[in-house]
Amino acid sequence: MLTRRRLGQGGLEVSSLGLGCMGMSHAYGEPDDAESIATIHRAIELGCTFFDTAEVYGPFTNEELLGRALKDRRDGVQIATKFGFVIGDGLFSGADSRPTHIREVVEASLRRLQTDRIDLLYQHRVDPAVPIEDVAGTVRDLIVEGKVLHFGLSEAGVTTIRRAHATQPVAALQSEYSIWERNLDDEILPLLTELGIGLVPFSPLGRGFLTGTAKRAEDYPAGDFRSTGDPRLQGANFDANQRIANLVREIAAPYGATPGQVALAWLLQKRDDIVPIPGTKRRSYLEENLAAEDLMLSHDDVARLDGALATLGVSGERYGEKALTMVDR
Repeated sequence: MLTRRRLGQGGLEVSSLGLGCMGMSHAYGEPDDAESIATIHRAIELGCTFFDTAEVYGPFTNEELLGRALKDRRDGVQIATKFGFVIGDGLFSGADSRPTHIREVVEASLRRLQTDRIDLLYQHRVDPAVPIEDVAGTVRDLIVEGKVLHFGLSEAGVTTIRRAHATQPVAALQSEYSIWERNLDDEILPLLTELGIGLVPFSPLGRGFLTGTAKRAEDYPAGDFRSTGDPRLQGANFDANQRIANLVREIAAPYGATPGQVALAWLLQKRDDIVPIPGTKRRSYLEENLAAEDLMLSHDDVARLDGALATLGVSGERYGEKALTMVDR
């Protein structure tokens, strides 16, 4: 069974590893609802109680899937979802964090999730057209009403985090963070420590690259996010980045562990307020991922992984140009 970790200072306690549910309905191949629901139920059996979704995943269908899977298991689990995009005709473009829109999204998410409260509500991307104080204030009001329990931000920068936290305490920041993506190290992690905010890393396995199972972008079918959305998987970048994948595999071998377990164990050992959310729709991968909590890396191996970026480098940005413009730093 997984241990528990606290996110923020407001009493939000979740399993040490969560389950990213996006790929069950969105971005990564064809959905398999039966296997996805079985995976969610197996996660609960193993002590994983923290489930991450968003209205935009599908859109909408991922929240609906989670609602069906958890409707008889709601007590004892924590659901995180997100607002903040313009969605129309099955597509999304641009940000929308107007207070009226936030309330509309929350009401719709509650219906789809078949629940009366959202444990952790994130602003999915910062909306430059809406003062963050208005966003945080709206979520604060929803907390008072009992529809939301805790407030989170995703891909937010230092100034946004400070201003939001001054209006409504932020429990967690969600951002990409892993052995090969370290954009939080210099400014964000110290700020989270200062303010007592937890970190929820998404893509902790590098969209499969750190596990050694990722393919070249060109080998994924059209419609799979990895075919166009991650330049690190494209062409010469893919080849150059094998150096980091090889290092993770080399460190894993003496432990009898998988590279993915090493990548997750490295995160868990960095801080006690980090809760990675590796995504999968398969029970076999879920069980492998959750076993990472039992892996204790040596100080030397942690140091080698800490220095991987400086010594080996990463080739390619983590998003395409358009998506990068929506990251608040």
